[in-house]
Amino acid sequence: MYLPTDSSPSQSLASEPLRRFLQVVRGAGVRISAAEGIDAARVVQIVGYSERGALKYALGSVLAKTVAEKTIFNEAFDSYFKREALVTEAFDPASAADPDSNTAPPPSSADSVVGESEALTQRPSQALESLIESNDAAGLASALESAALATGLKNIRYMTQKNLYVRRILDHMGLERLEQAIHFYRSAADDLNQKKAQWLGGQLTRLRQQIRDYVERQLLLFSRADSEQYREEILKAARLSNIQKRDLDKMRILVRQMAKRLAVRYAKPRRRRLRGQLDVRRTLRRNMGWGGIPFLTVWKQKRIEKPRVMVLCDVSGSVAEMAQFLLMFLYAINEVLADIRSFAFSGSLIEVSQIVESEPVERAIETILERVGFGSSDFGNSFADFEAGWMDCVTSKTTIIILGDARGNGNDPRLEIVSRLSQRAKRIVWLNPEYRYAWGTGDSDMLRYLPFCHVAQVCHSLRHLERAISAILEDAV
Repeated sequence: MYLPTDSSPSQSLASEPLRRFLQVVRGAGVRISAAEGIDAARVVQIVGYSERGALKYALGSVLAKTVAEKTIFNEAFDSYFKREALVTEAFDPASAADPDSNTAPPPSSADSVVGESEALTQRPSQALESLIESNDAAGLASALESAALATGLKNIRYMTQKNLYVRRILDHMGLERLEQAIHFYRSAADDLNQKKAQWLGGQLTRLRQQIRDYVERQLLLFSRADSEQYREEILKAARLSNIQKRDLDKMRILVRQMAKRLAVRYAKPRRRRLRGQLDVRRTLRRNMGWGGIPFLTVWKQKRIEKPRVMVLCDVSGSVAEMAQFLLMFLYAINEVLADIRSFAFSGSLIEVSQIVESEPVERAIETILERVGFGSSDFGNSFADFEAGWMDCVTSKTTIIILGDARGNGNDPRLEIVSRLSQRAKRIVWLNPEYRYAWGTGDSDMLRYLPFCHVAQVCHSLRHLERAISAILEDAV
């Protein structure tokens, strides 16, 4: 987040909670641009932190763009600004004293409990002790916030670090001196100081537990972004056949994010190229009426066509999971790829473009798998179906993507059809979910298809899929 450069030190200090809050909100999944961060800083300058309800409404209107983001924002706001009061039990010297004792009642000041005979200058500084004795919830909360900031609590990432940060915060708040004070009271001979030491020890235990709860809340807030990022990296690199059902929703989100990233990456060079260069000859011809003075300029235009893609997906039982992610990925980058036509096959081949275009992609994939999925694959027969119905649609601008393990169960692979496709198409890209060492083993015909493929590579994860599609777009730009 960028803040105004002319802010004073006090303003910079006041902006630190906002910066950490934006870190939490981003980690929760809300996308916040630099401009929105600046707007949020201005909101805080106007509204302030005292009215939490007004601040929540104002920041929500600036940062949350959708209903889903509004829900995430509200949860993050409530968790981040939640402050449970650090309270202690009051120490009553009168009730703590022994009623049968002939000792005079202790002075009202808790600092004088040790008695006049003791040299008070020998006692350690008791700032934390004073906060506990006076039950100053605001002072304890302020000390806790300062200690958390000074010890870098926002950097906590693992549950095993919790006790470490609790100790660091207590040390910064004055734990050593408080323990010295407890030891000082405990070493005294009279009963009143013994009770004071016991009471302070109990309040320290209570305070330590409250700080532990605070640290745990911060861990859940600040570690979420790293945890999500780590989980995303694992899912991107994992074999799609190993993805569990509970991760499918997250995988769909990752597919859309990756597709959008590719769309932005390869759309910009196209727009730059379409600006063209000055066409001197046409400019002079157009301005002949003004003696060749170029009042009206003509720019060279280079039409850059989006790659035409035809996808043949094997949806037999062995690669059905991979096929659904490929279809999802390709249709998510529809703004970059034009004329996508999709086909699915196991024993025979059908076109599924209409299904995907007329229904939400998740539902469309379910329909496709119900019709032709999970059968016994026959690549040769499927290629014959494609040649009979759609060979005329293949041109020199067509990229054919074949997804499958090339295991035809001993059927005729129909290599001559693939050879004709290779001659007509711009290129054939074969994405095989099996490791390369398995190509050609058993009933795999991959090595027989390989001479007709312009690109053939292992593809069994989202990372592989992104690289394959990126290579296609790179060649098209």
